Amino acid sequence: MKCNICEIGCDLAEGQSGQCRMYTNKNGQIIERFPNNYFTMFPVSIETVPLLHFYPRGKFLQVCTIGCNFKCEGCISEILASRLLSTNKKSGISNENVINKALDEDCIGIVFCLNDPAVSYFTFRDLAKKARQNNLLIGCSTNGYYTENALKELIPLIDFVNIGIKGYSDERYISCGARGSGPVFRNLKLLKESDVHVEVSTIYIKGSEDEVINTAKFVSSLSRDIPFQVMRFVPFGDAAPQIEPTIRESEGLCDKLSQHLNYVYLFNSPGTDHLNTVCPECSKIIFQREFFGPMGSRTLSYLPQGGCKCSTAGLFRGEVSEVSHHEPGFMGGYRITRALEIIHAILVCLGIKDDHELAEIWANVMETGYLEQLHTSSQDLDSYFDVIEHFAALADRKKEGMELVAYMREKLDFIRSVTNDIEKPRAYYCMGYPLFALNGERIENNLVEAAGGESVNKLIDREGKPGVGISHNEFVGMNPEFIFISGFLSTPVSDSYAYCKKHGLSADALKNRRIYGLRPLWDFGSPRWILGLMYIANKLHPDIFNFDIDKEANQFYKRFYGVSFDSSRHNRSFYSVSSRQ
Repeated sequence: MKCNICEIGCDLAEGQSGQCRMYTNKNGQIIERFPNNYFTMFPVSIETVPLLHFYPRGKFLQVCTIGCNFKCEGCISEILASRLLSTNKKSGISNENVINKALDEDCIGIVFCLNDPAVSYFTFRDLAKKARQNNLLIGCSTNGYYTENALKELIPLIDFVNIGIKGYSDERYISCGARGSGPVFRNLKLLKESDVHVEVSTIYIKGSEDEVINTAKFVSSLSRDIPFQVMRFVPFGDAAPQIEPTIRESEGLCDKLSQHLNYVYLFNSPGTDHLNTVCPECSKIIFQREFFGPMGSRTLSYLPQGGCKCSTAGLFRGEVSEVSHHEPGFMGGYRITRALEIIHAILVCLGIKDDHELAEIWANVMETGYLEQLHTSSQDLDSYFDVIEHFAALADRKKEGMELVAYMREKLDFIRSVTNDIEKPRAYYCMGYPLFALNGERIENNLVEAAGGESVNKLIDREGKPGVGISHNEFVGMNPEFIFISGFLSTPVSDSYAYCKKHGLSADALKNRRIYGLRPLWDFGSPRWILGLMYIANKLHPDIFNFDIDKEANQFYKRFYGVSFDSSRHNRSFYSVSSRQ
């Protein structure tokens, strides 16, 4: 029997499942294997989904299940798309529970995202019906690979969609396990013609500029005013780092796309101004936004009623919310996937490689509400050891946990003992471009202080996730002697110098050429921060410290990952230490 929900069209014999593993043939009917099995449910701002032109600043209840019908390289939601399928735990959350939660939280709607609703089609369809009955807006983020009939059943029930387009060519879709690109563009056209609010997001992989440009041209043929979100590719999983474009390269592509579309936005690029909504006629900034974690943004300011004096009628659907929602901890958009990867990164060092064991621990974290404590404890160097011990106990790996803590504690205590009474140079930590400052309490700034520096980030009196944009005067006033670039979402050192020159920034760090980039995930997200600490200590105090970083890394990798360190093989995965070439 052929599954008629998505265009992959798996043939399912009685009792069998297809590519997504989320449906089965039971007595000649296609049914969900895990109906109403929600993994997360919490309120978010709509800009973290992300949607930028639909009820701006609105508070929505975000839900997701597990599984995906695609298999894309470097997927940010790999955890939800595949690894959690090995757990047998059921959430017990019904659609009625979701509706009640949305109403109790004063949300104006519900959004299904993080994983694709195509793998929970009947659950989502029923949820959409109930949302309509309760005057709640309802929509989703999806790869849009539905069959035409399946989509037509949904269209009368939904208000908005963010369609994630993998590329223009059939080849890009085949690489994700699909049959070709045609169904997505057909469905995009159908949604637009049906007056569903549509925003398009597309991945920009270095070397695939034509894929993005051709996609933009197609979208433009439907309307120049469809919001077009460019997701700068970040090599999570084991994707090769060579296919990650820089922020500067991505901005250049967005400028080209603006020849075809009026509203082009750049994500995964801390410090960019390409998240702003700019009037295509008078060039006024209508909405000013900044980076808010992977795939997300937050609004900083906006013109009254979301418009200027030019003809911008229909630019935004729905009213701008007067009150913004602030997500605590790891909540908000795709940030929760990073939280689960932080856990994964620790478990890998403890020898956990089995997906079922991993999934059981993740499920425990969600059930017990440990995420809030994880967010706080994972930023403090000493509390991080408590986190390791917590998961070592859960995984019955206490011995391995003690070994990891002892190794890291010895290095940390040694560096602290040497730097305790020495002069501390001013150090500034950015993510992406130099004017995006990491929050003062984050682990990166605590590494700076442990290594014998003064973290000027702690002087900034406001916070974002994971930081905030600062002004020219704020940067100059702090006058850092050293600048470190995050190893999570970074920019090349050469681009940082060019940015500072273009924006007229001055500081002792620039005068003395002291901008340094950290290796991916050596300062956040994994126990490898101990290597980042040694690297920072070398730079701040070369007269005191002379760690052989490659040697230290090789020892750490062999001991806790079982592989040798290879400086040419890296990615931005929290748990994987090497990539495919």
